[in-house]
Amino acid sequence: MWNSNFAYAVGLITTDGSLSIDGRHINLTSKDTEQLKTFASILNLKNKIGEKKSSYNPNGRYYQIQFGDVKLYRFLLSIGLTPHKTKTLGVLTIPNKYFADFLRGHLDGDGFTYSYWDKRWKSSFMLYTGFTCASLPHLDWIRGKIYELYGIDGQMKDNGRSTYYQLVYAKKASILLLAKMYHNQNVPCLLRKRFKIDRALGIINRNAGMLER
Repeated sequence: MWNSNFAYAVGLITTDGSLSIDGRHINLTSKDTEQLKTFASILNLKNKIGEKKSSYNPNGRYYQIQFGDVKLYRFLLSIGLTPHKTKTLGVLTIPNKYFADFLRGHLDGDGFTYSYWDKRWKSSFMLYTGFTCASLPHLDWIRGKIYELYGIDGQMKDNGRSTYYQLVYAKKASILLLAKMYHNQNVPCLLRKRFKIDRALGIINRNAGMLER
């Protein structure tokens, strides 16, 4: 069952998805219909994408795709996903070969990147990559797995109320980690996030070239 695209889809389910308590249905919710269409294509789903109201953001638009698949549901249980996973999420069984693809799905779901020119140092352009989760054990597992597989380490942060946590990678670590996740031009991903990443990396590369002259 495992391949690069499926691992990406599992990353999306881990972050933006949910398992119904009925033992059959799986839901994926997103602000981006593009993401849901990619997900549906990977899993060969014909289900319609519908709008979904959110108690967290009543004024914002969210979309969802919901489908029934007992075999996939049971498989997701076997790798560590559960209904009501928000704060109980922990270690997942993801093949090392496809961990970077799973991680890219995780980034597209609940992750982020941001970049800026740091005014404290001339010609210093900063880049950060992060993963957000309400479960600290899950982020601890991700941090450990990234270090185990790629030798890249990040820093743990919380929002001060311990309602969610962030695993953040600074500039050099981000460059290395993003290269692992976007290992070729054709991997499934959320294009608006990839565009933002490519733009930041382009600035870094141009700036490095200017400094070497």
